[in-house]
Amino acid sequence: MRIYQATMNDLDGAADLFNMYRTFYLQTPDLDGAKAFIRKRLENEDSIIFVAKSNHKYVGFTQLYPTFSSISMKRAWILNDMFVDATARKQGVGEQLLQKAKEFANKTGAKSITLETTPDNEVAQRLYEKNGYNKDDQYYHYYLELGEG
Repeated sequence: MRIYQATMNDLDGAADLFNMYRTFYLQTPDLDGAKAFIRKRLENEDSIIFVAKSNHKYVGFTQLYPTFSSISMKRAWILNDMFVDATARKQGVGEQLLQKAKEFANKTGAKSITLETTPDNEVAQRLYEKNGYNKDDQYYHYYLELGEG
């Protein structure tokens, strides 16, 4: 298995995984939209995408977005998306993607990586906790949903 930072050469494979990820979270499949979204991220360099390939097949990805910690005055990363194709689960792909994200965050001098998942995604929760992620019991997280735009 090979895990590396995606480039425009990986657009189709990354977009396919991103589309599957969205349908996992009950969104309507939209491969064209997924491809346009991933293309923009790669063109604008406003996210870091790591892909996992096994035998020339894309089997997983994770996407990190940059942010900053004002308190520590350091960079931080948001691990916003991670998905492993059903055919590649229980083979360590998710763990390797998390390790690659951690290596990248360390290399960029980041203070932390944050992520969130749904309360019922217990498989992901176990993976994150196994890899050193701590469940936040100190802060509440809020969001403001805005109209479509």
